[in-house]
Amino acid sequence: MQNFRNYYEILGVSPEASSEEIKKAFRRLALQYHPDRNPGDKTAEEKFKDISEAYEVLYNSDKRSQYDQLGRFWKKKGFNRKASTGASVKTAGEKSNGTRSNRNGTGRSAAQEVDYSEFPDFNSFVEQILGRRQTGKATATAPEGSSVRVNSSSAFRPGTTRTSYTVATRPNRKDVEAHLTLPLEKAYEGGRERIRLEDGRSLEIDMPGGMVTGQRIRLKGQGFAGGDLYLKITVASHPFFKLEGSDILCQLPVTPSEAVLGGAIEVPTLDGRVKMTVPPGVRAGQRLRLARKGYPDSDGVRGDQLVEIQITVPTNPHPHERELYEKLRKIEKFNPRLDLAI
Repeated sequence: MQNFRNYYEILGVSPEASSEEIKKAFRRLALQYHPDRNPGDKTAEEKFKDISEAYEVLYNSDKRSQYDQLGRFWKKKGFNRKASTGASVKTAGEKSNGTRSNRNGTGRSAAQEVDYSEFPDFNSFVEQILGRRQTGKATATAPEGSSVRVNSSSAFRPGTTRTSYTVATRPNRKDVEAHLTLPLEKAYEGGRERIRLEDGRSLEIDMPGGMVTGQRIRLKGQGFAGGDLYLKITVASHPFFKLEGSDILCQLPVTPSEAVLGGAIEVPTLDGRVKMTVPPGVRAGQRLRLARKGYPDSDGVRGDQLVEIQITVPTNPHPHERELYEKLRKIEKFNPRLDLAI
């Protein structure tokens, strides 16, 4: 038969492959030859069409059965002679009682005998089995995702044998959503990240910087049947930084002497440690501001980092430090309880 395509070879599976093996082979090849991954590559585009067609036929048990019957029939010796007579032919897998065994060994009702001479070439067979051609009468207009009963006798051959078969419509494109939790530093920086989806696929993606909880990232063509995949982002809580809009809040401990005398201290930021000057006499709970060290907003403009001062005293001071604190207590004039309201 002209233009015959071996779908098993195209997917790289054996004729005895299970449906799950066929699905895995298709996913692997689809990722390799998808047009989005090979822009402008006509060879990859044609390869993608071939593997999609092979999968659509072999993954459906009814279509696969018809394809296998055709494959056995056209290879038989005397094919052309039988085809020219218009006689119907039983394939080797059919039993005299009208049932045939499927790959799992269970019996099912066989389709009525098909005269494969009605197809001038393999493309005609594919158009029929995939429903690409308007053929004969349909009992109703089928909604997306349903099947249609088609009478093919008037469309393909004028003989007296009537052949009925079921043509399933192509699966709908469907967008899917997955959840991805990122540490704050990764959400801020963005960059290349490898993720593993629930269906077993592993993808490497370029993520933008400045992502926030609730944001969705679209991955074109990575959903079901060519739909899109949306990653819903969750930014994990951080032990030191806390997001307040585009500002970042942190609590920074200082010693009593640093609080009294002030001076330069190091403060962690998302960009690394920076120097900040603490004013003399800073109070506990007072907030100091580091301009443009916060989080980027939707326009890429960064907020500020707010540094809340926490005065921390030593619980077990060194003996020399304790001696100095004793001397300080004797000479200090400051009394924080002098102006109590009661």
